[in-house]
Amino acid sequence: MLVEEELARALPENDTALTIGVFDGVHLGHEFLIKKLKERASDGGLLSVVVTFHRHPRLVLSPRSNLTYLTSIKERIRLLESLGVGCVVTLSFTRELAELSAREFIGLLQKYLRMRSLVVGPDFALGKRREGDAPKLESLGEELHFSVEVVEPMVCEGGVVSSTAIRSALSQGEMIKVSQLLGRRFTLSGQVMKGDQRGKTLGFPTANLVPDPEQALPPDGVYTTRAFVNETAYTAVTNIGVRPTFGDGKRVVEVHILDFEERELYGHEIRIELAHRLRGEVRFSGADELKEQMRRDVEQTRALLVP
Repeated sequence: MLVEEELARALPENDTALTIGVFDGVHLGHEFLIKKLKERASDGGLLSVVVTFHRHPRLVLSPRSNLTYLTSIKERIRLLESLGVGCVVTLSFTRELAELSAREFIGLLQKYLRMRSLVVGPDFALGKRREGDAPKLESLGEELHFSVEVVEPMVCEGGVVSSTAIRSALSQGEMIKVSQLLGRRFTLSGQVMKGDQRGKTLGFPTANLVPDPEQALPPDGVYTTRAFVNETAYTAVTNIGVRPTFGDGKRVVEVHILDFEERELYGHEIRIELAHRLRGEVRFSGADELKEQMRRDVEQTRALLVP
């Protein structure tokens, strides 16, 4: 089985305390859960392990689902590792894995990851038809000799912090709320692709990113952003959309980096953090009107994003 092959690669050198989930967004609620995991691991002399799924179970079990990701798997692993856990294990979520009973899956975690403690949220469940809810896991823990800790969800602004809540705020362009729930700014990454050079001819050269179709995006419009080129941060203005004035209808992410010594970026990967939504996307009468609006966008970005 693929799941056994992937688990066997981890080879932890110690017994472990672990948590399991998709962890899309690695938001404040996830951080709170992982803090509890690290405490449990420290108390028991265990290695803290996070098991994350790729792909999202909903996309595998309901292929027509229009679910989008807040973070790519690469970014998710980077964020999880930055929280100081001992090990991050990525499992491919497949229909074969979904057919495992809770007991079978727990057995694999004990066999390959040396699991002694399991830390989960209140709505967590694993195994076929989500049979392994908290009471079932606690029962299995007594039988198979591992502890189970259920961590209450984090609440912010009167609501539970969740990936669903963040997607909802993101879809409305509520970037301040998104940042509050994530505990950081929403991030997009991608390779710079060659565009039509129109931004350069207008005096506002852009690095063009083609977003992954499964990447969650805010509404089309113009945003104040931070752009990271080789981990150096720059203030930037970013347009997300179809460029109604001169575009060909394809959705792109155009990043105009301020005070940037122009150089070849094609093929390089850059990361952007979205801070504020300035305005929606607008069709202009021509190049002059577009240039004037871009100048105002830059001025407003400089005012909002003070270094």
